[in-house]
Amino acid sequence: MTTERLNRRNFLKAGAVISSFMIVPRHVLGRGYQAPSDLISLGFIGCGRQSGGLRNRFLDTRETRIIAASDVYGVKLDTFVNATNKWYSEKLGQGDYKAATGIKDFRQLLDRKDIDAVVIASPDHWHAAMSVRAAEAGKDIYCEKPLSLTVREGRAMVNATRKHNRVFQTGSMQRSAPEFTKAVQLVRSGAIGTVKKVYVNVGGPPKVWDLQGETRPDGLDWTLWMGPNTVERPYNNELAPAMDATFWPKWRDYAEFGGGGMTDWGAHMFDIAQWGLNMDASGPTGLVYSEPGKGLVYKYANGVEVVHRPMEGKQHCHFVGTDGEVFVARGELKTTPETLKDKAFNAGDAGVYVSTNHYKDFLNAIRTRKPPICDVETGHRTATVCNIGNIAYNLGRSLRWDPVKETFTGDKNADKLLGRPMRKEWKV
Repeated sequence: MTTERLNRRNFLKAGAVISSFMIVPRHVLGRGYQAPSDLISLGFIGCGRQSGGLRNRFLDTRETRIIAASDVYGVKLDTFVNATNKWYSEKLGQGDYKAATGIKDFRQLLDRKDIDAVVIASPDHWHAAMSVRAAEAGKDIYCEKPLSLTVREGRAMVNATRKHNRVFQTGSMQRSAPEFTKAVQLVRSGAIGTVKKVYVNVGGPPKVWDLQGETRPDGLDWTLWMGPNTVERPYNNELAPAMDATFWPKWRDYAEFGGGGMTDWGAHMFDIAQWGLNMDASGPTGLVYSEPGKGLVYKYANGVEVVHRPMEGKQHCHFVGTDGEVFVARGELKTTPETLKDKAFNAGDAGVYVSTNHYKDFLNAIRTRKPPICDVETGHRTATVCNIGNIAYNLGRSLRWDPVKETFTGDKNADKLLGRPMRKEWKV
């Protein structure tokens, strides 16, 4: 194999001996310059509000270069590309560095052989179609939470990732935050005794469509934005707001595109519950429905109950055990007894994987080919908890769930809601 033909993936496979001769040290190239062989090439799919923070987090690692971006809304795509070029110019003094090429159709981005991995920050109804095609194209994947719009789409994402041997990180970045890591270490180590209940405070299910059609802005391909959906909805600024909007897009509030608060914040807080209960490859066995506004109780085979309890205040996860309690929210950790929060742990204690940077963790997984902290199966299982909760709310009744078969027990009507019709072009 010649040096000219040695692309980045083959380079990584070649091993440390060969790489020691091929990497040009940074100090030889000058201060602030990074050897191309050190960098992971990224393509961004979806350039809305969430993408800006993700772009900066990945660029700040100094381990990546963003060389392409895709969005169906021209002004958002241009804004993303220009901001990326500006970052290179200001941070690295490389004003002539062509950071990214703008592409409307993400499939053309996936065709590029110089892209190692993709970051998917599209609305939820696109996650499965994009992720499956990215895996088929040989790309490693970072996909925003919640992982999938339906249970069956989530399983398709897992299957494609495994079939094509890809690295997949779910964007549940709370797993790389110290307060959540510490909470899970306390729970998994037995510091609060046997867990009996877990209370999760997030919003409820999606609402019924209530938006009126508005004039579509120039430069937005609304047909492609709708993508896999077979249900037609008119353009409304709340779904795909202009760049000067001061609010987060509202597509997540509607079942056609998202799962309401149950999947939006639920993908964060139910994820911590799943992690603390060591259920990353499983889930509940039943759901007990009472009445609207009174919450939903998930029953686990080991007797633990996870209670969806919407209430005022911070979104949080609250573990209650026989010998103590752990309450965790962003930037906040409370324990009973209070001294528990000072208990020290090492990485790996109680079987807890520790990451301090969600984005570097993904990049390290690409290099080592080992699973990241929130692998696709983990993200799928958390999304499943959220999605089957929405099904219980939708049907207004209790359900029995088989986490192995991923079907409802003796309930064909509920099973019909585990997937959705998708346009032939985008089926997974």
